Amino acid sequence: MSAVADALARALRDLFSLRVLWVVVWPMLAAALAWIVLSVAFWGTFAGWIAQGLDAIGIQAWLAELEPVWIAHGVQLLVHLMLFVPAVLLTALVITALFAMPALVRMVAERDYPQLERRKGGGLVGSVWNAAVALVLFVGLWIVTLPLWLIGVGVVVPFAAAAYLNQRLFRYDAVGEHASSAEMAALFRSERAGWWGLGLLTGLVQFVPFLNLFAPVFAALAFIHFGLARLDAQRARSVG
Repeated sequence: MSAVADALARALRDLFSLRVLWVVVWPMLAAALAWIVLSVAFWGTFAGWIAQGLDAIGIQAWLAELEPVWIAHGVQLLVHLMLFVPAVLLTALVITALFAMPALVRMVAERDYPQLERRKGGGLVGSVWNAAVALVLFVGLWIVTLPLWLIGVGVVVPFAAAAYLNQRLFRYDAVGEHASSAEMAALFRSERAGWWGLGLLTGLVQFVPFLNLFAPVFAALAFIHFGLARLDAQRARSVG
């Protein structure tokens, strides 16, 4: 776990550098703007889906009988916000992985791993495909594990889902520029525990108010440091 701890420490160091601060801000702003536009354009549709969900668990009828009415409206608005914030964070994670990672990889590699050869095993098509698979499996994990909420085990689902999403979403782009396809496959296999540990620890940050604003870029930096360090070590072993 020392490699994971080192990656987290380096990511924290880089997070507040001037070159990174804009990368922290713009994915979150873009995600929030996108969901605000979607919420305004499809408010009726979203409200209908939420009402159906509340009705399915027996809450909608209770809200309809609440007096004064503003209490029911307040509860419904709170539900909207509880869905809006995770949607923004999830979208910011994807935007960071697809569009901000190249700049972050370049910055980290130039300073900490200038000797590391670029073998370009990844690419834009692979990055998009990886993000799509990560999102589909992430949503599937939530749907499949919904019954667990009824027996209390569901409390671990958000953390397990966040760990899976982070490690699947960021590991590809962290090493895709420098590793060959074979090296990437070997890294994903041999460092599985490290990827998952990093996914879980960076995922926990997503559940802490205010800190979660920095979570996408913090996760990206941590995975870049971990991935490039392990790639460097893997090449050193193969040469030795």
